[in-house]
Amino acid sequence: MRVLVVEDEPRLAQTLRRGLELEGFLVQLAATGTDGLWWATEHDFDVIVLDIMLPGLSGYEVLRRVREQDVRTPVLMLTAKDGDYDQVDALDLGADDYLTKPFSFVILIARLRALLRRRAPQQPAQLRAGDLVLDPARRSVHRGESVLTLTPREFGLLEFLLRHKGNVLTKAEILRNVWDVHYDGPENVVEVYVGYLRKKIDTPFGRTSIETLRGVGYRMLDPDGTGDGQLQHETGATPG
Repeated sequence: MRVLVVEDEPRLAQTLRRGLELEGFLVQLAATGTDGLWWATEHDFDVIVLDIMLPGLSGYEVLRRVREQDVRTPVLMLTAKDGDYDQVDALDLGADDYLTKPFSFVILIARLRALLRRRAPQQPAQLRAGDLVLDPARRSVHRGESVLTLTPREFGLLEFLLRHKGNVLTKAEILRNVWDVHYDGPENVVEVYVGYLRKKIDTPFGRTSIETLRGVGYRMLDPDGTGDGQLQHETGATPG
């Protein structure tokens, strides 16, 4: 899940980034209202955390302009301004939630997940491909009765593949959504992490759930719908 954090206090911004990344979020930071507005309107995010007291443009003005441009991304205001009228102003401008500083990080995560659930109620609580089950809320992965331990990056990659099960995903798409838009390293890092995943979710169980389409990308197979990708994985053949 991609989150934009617009916060001008560097220490708090970095603390939020580290904590959110450990929870599986892909984080983009903006230190001014002007930068925050640009990111919010030029890129897609699942949720925005927005301070009110910002240089350039205030959080109120950022929110107003974001909604004027019909950007419907959920916005959580995170601020030291705790007056009733401050909260009313933010909610009237289109904020979806309001959290005052100092705050509990556990509460922040719970509220962000609540916003995401309300935005996409049609999404299943668990993501499945056969007996491979990923639970985003519990940060758990099972293959049948076996509990699998993944790193945060491996978990994010598997979640992205499962959310787009049956679709071919290019390396560029995976990097943009599982790494970040500023990643400028080699694309073969995707191959490396797909290899890590296969060793954990497939190899011990004699399965092939991630299909490689050479020169194109990867696809998460659904044993109940997409069919067996073993031959395609070994030969690089594209489905006919």
